[in-house]
Amino acid sequence: MPHATVNDIEIYYELSGPVGAPVVMLSNSLGTRLEMWDPQMPALTERYQVLRYDSRGHGRSDAPPGPYSVAMLGEDALALLDTLGIAQVHFCGLSKGGMVGQWLGTHHGDRLESLTLCATAARLGPADLWNQRIEQSAREGMASLVDGVTERWFTAGYRATAAAEIEQVRAMILATSPQGYGACCAAIRDMDQSEAVRSIRTPTLIVAGADDPATTIDVMRDLHERILGSRFVEIRQAAHLLNIEQAERFNRTLTSFLDAPSRD
Repeated sequence: MPHATVNDIEIYYELSGPVGAPVVMLSNSLGTRLEMWDPQMPALTERYQVLRYDSRGHGRSDAPPGPYSVAMLGEDALALLDTLGIAQVHFCGLSKGGMVGQWLGTHHGDRLESLTLCATAARLGPADLWNQRIEQSAREGMASLVDGVTERWFTAGYRATAAAEIEQVRAMILATSPQGYGACCAAIRDMDQSEAVRSIRTPTLIVAGADDPATTIDVMRDLHERILGSRFVEIRQAAHLLNIEQAERFNRTLTSFLDAPSRD
């Protein structure tokens, strides 16, 4: 299995699609791994190379003791690109992955052809909520969190009709290292990119789930207003993992943005 040594840890990644095509880099949410992007792969690999990776603390990547920071997670993504010799990417991140995308857009915009931020936020409190999840995962394990997480991530209607998809996500959550999960919770708790994102000049698409209780429409519109020239798309009948719940709509939204000859 492909691993890269990045900032003194091993990061698991997969690179798929036509060699020489523009690269789309996908960054996963808290508590998942790169398979969360499976619904996007057929649409993207027609015209793009796709780089997916398990972030620090997740999946088959190392989960060293925390706390982590969003800057640390961003440096991991950047170092992975350097290791693979990839100069620029179209970056797409969801939730925690979108927080990494904001950091890259702020600090390394020259490495980005475009930036897609999905179901994410520049600041996401309160701190007590994240402290509770850190303590609970350490004390009781991921099984104590999985039901509440999936209820937040998907609408009730989807949970009632998509048993296989829900079970795949549950399995990813349950397999997540409690140490890695808690360390990433600390990164989100301590993050405030509210003012920094105003400096982003990369062409940016912001995608929100209409029924997302975590990164609400209001939170996403605020992010849109802070990033000059960004585009905003609301996907109906979708909660947090909108790329799974409304995969076809999400894929059309993402590919039309990526395929556009000009995003000015």
